[in-house]
Amino acid sequence: MSKLFEEFQQRGVNFRNRIGVSPMCQYSSQDGFANDWHLVHLASRAVGGAGLVFTEAAAVEPSGRISPGDLGIWSDDHIEMLAKIATLIRQAGAVAGVQLAHAGRKASCAVPWEGGNPLPETAGGWRPVVAPSGITFNDISPIPVAMTVADIEHLKQAFGASAQRAVTAGFQVIEIHAAHGYLLHEFLSPLSNHRCDDYGGSFENRIRLLVEIVEVVRSIIPDQLPLWVRISATDWVEGGWDIEQSISLSQKLKSLGVDLIDCSSGGLLPGVKIPVGAGYQTPLSDRIRHQANIPTAAVGMITSPEQAEHIIRTEQADMVLLGRELLRDPYWSHRAAKVLRAENHVYPNQYSRAW
Repeated sequence: MSKLFEEFQQRGVNFRNRIGVSPMCQYSSQDGFANDWHLVHLASRAVGGAGLVFTEAAAVEPSGRISPGDLGIWSDDHIEMLAKIATLIRQAGAVAGVQLAHAGRKASCAVPWEGGNPLPETAGGWRPVVAPSGITFNDISPIPVAMTVADIEHLKQAFGASAQRAVTAGFQVIEIHAAHGYLLHEFLSPLSNHRCDDYGGSFENRIRLLVEIVEVVRSIIPDQLPLWVRISATDWVEGGWDIEQSISLSQKLKSLGVDLIDCSSGGLLPGVKIPVGAGYQTPLSDRIRHQANIPTAAVGMITSPEQAEHIIRTEQADMVLLGRELLRDPYWSHRAAKVLRAENHVYPNQYSRAW
């Protein structure tokens, strides 16, 4: 029997298989609002057989967007369309997930197909962008403003309020985005965090903001809903955030009620040489899963059914999250079930004759 198509249970949520749609920015919102594009894009992956469908990163405040086209969850007005999307995902048999995020010093950029460079205020961008310290991402990025303790308190409240909106909208998994060089990752890494207060310096201080946000969010969402955290398990740079620190962080997060670590990597600095290849981040998931004793999700260049099956069967991860492969083929999960002869997989009645 296929391990990839075994059910997975966390708290009060049952995933029909171990396949998830990774959060992927669509850069198609206006003022943070989801629209018909998001509805069709996300619901089609649920119809396509995935066990979990994540929205893209949803900004907890307007200045936390990567671009003006990013999804938002900073306002109660965002709930209505998000609720419709979450309902359609659930009706198609998948679990609906949302990722809460703040872009930090990588905020206020053009959408990728317009170059992706920092946007000045005259072109729809905003200032200031914020970070733990006044260190730019690259030579063309604006100098960020180092957050005050009051700013940090406001940010924690923003994550908490956004988590409550996510629950109201009907999402069943809440994920905190602490990866890819965005704000919470910037606090974790000594390469971007040069603070001299309680939020910088030692490992305990650098993880403090993420820990406090986890405590806030976990206290708000119901006990039956899983809380996940996505991290960059390594910066791939000497002297930066690394796998050993990620293991220690994961142990701490588990003690606070985090249910799974979503294991990505990189993104903090431009131009870093990363050993990209098929499943290149899976060993990070493997180490965190076994050394921190917490469920993990593997991500990054997972493309074939056999590869995904191997990751789950060899216990390198509990879930596999696919991104670009599910952009290329929204029905990858159905194809994988056919390839792996997953007898328990259920095809939509409307599509059953195709398989």
